[in-house]
Amino acid sequence: MLILGIETSCDETGVALYDAARGLFEGRTPRAGLLAHALHSQVSLHDEYGGVVPELASRDHIRRLLPLVREVMDRGGARVDELSAVAYTGGPGLAGALLAGASVAASLAFGLGVPAIGVHHLEGHLLSPLLAENAPAFPFIALLVSGGHTQLMHVSGIGQYALLGETRDDAAGEAFDKTAKLLGLPYPGGPALARLAEDGRPGRFRFPRPMIDSGDLDFSFSGLKTAVATLCARHALDKATRADIAHAFQEAAVDVLVAKCVAAMEHTGLERLVVAGGVGANLKLRAALDRAAASADFDVHYPPLEFCTDNGAMIALAGALRLSAELRDSRSGALRFSAELRDRRTGALRLGTDPSIMQAASPHCAFTVRPRWDLSEIVGS
Repeated sequence: MLILGIETSCDETGVALYDAARGLFEGRTPRAGLLAHALHSQVSLHDEYGGVVPELASRDHIRRLLPLVREVMDRGGARVDELSAVAYTGGPGLAGALLAGASVAASLAFGLGVPAIGVHHLEGHLLSPLLAENAPAFPFIALLVSGGHTQLMHVSGIGQYALLGETRDDAAGEAFDKTAKLLGLPYPGGPALARLAEDGRPGRFRFPRPMIDSGDLDFSFSGLKTAVATLCARHALDKATRADIAHAFQEAAVDVLVAKCVAAMEHTGLERLVVAGGVGANLKLRAALDRAAASADFDVHYPPLEFCTDNGAMIALAGALRLSAELRDSRSGALRFSAELRDRRTGALRLGTDPSIMQAASPHCAFTVRPRWDLSEIVGS
């Protein structure tokens, strides 16, 4: 069962080919099913603007997608007509960027007569640690730190997610990017700030740890960003000062994230913590979580660094997991086939193996994307 995964939610074009038979059955590890993946980053395209320009992102996705699909299929040693499904990011994300990926996925799936599976972007990140060699088993607590999201989730299985806490304002990634901009660092700001912080001196500055003692599992990073802005206005930002500020900011953000993770582990009594999303690539955060896990006696799992940021592999895996579990969300934005392919009661796409049914796609198919899409809407689907 081959699934093509397409990710175009923002400024990275990701494509991957996943074989569910190799990775999801007979006790095998999910990583074994990943046959090939490729990623094109638009960092150089947006650098001169200091951030993502949505129209440029959309156009670049259009240019890059089909060559990446051909590359991945060739490297995976498979033909397009062997695909069992096409998974794509249905949201949340930039509307035009999402439409670029959804259009290719829906067209390809319709031409092949196979399902097109609209995957929630955050679900892809939540499941990305399963691509590690030492994949975590369900249930686990997930720290999701991706783009505009900072959340703690209780993950019991595919589609079984309970929100434990989230940011009340800025996400951790946003705080990293905005602080980087205050320090005059290039786009993307988060990685640039982490590199600068390596040269900073501990102890020169200290920032507040917002909500670290709030008694709940929520976050707040807006005040931390404001504290950085206030300090920057009072100092000449020479190279050493900028490095010291970056060090103090990263230390404060990491302290909050680690404290909330430890509190979530104590609150739930679970033994596994998973970290997913771009901020999960931060080496200081990983080191601090490793120390906390050793002290509090729980395991912590991360996706491989290449799968922390947006990528097609996590979308292909999520699509494969949903396909193998025969889960289908009627609100997911997946390609809509004719009535004979849909369950009469739920409207969900059926996964029957009868070739005559699978090839019975209506020429009047349609698809949609969800630029704003709460993860809670797919729970239990």
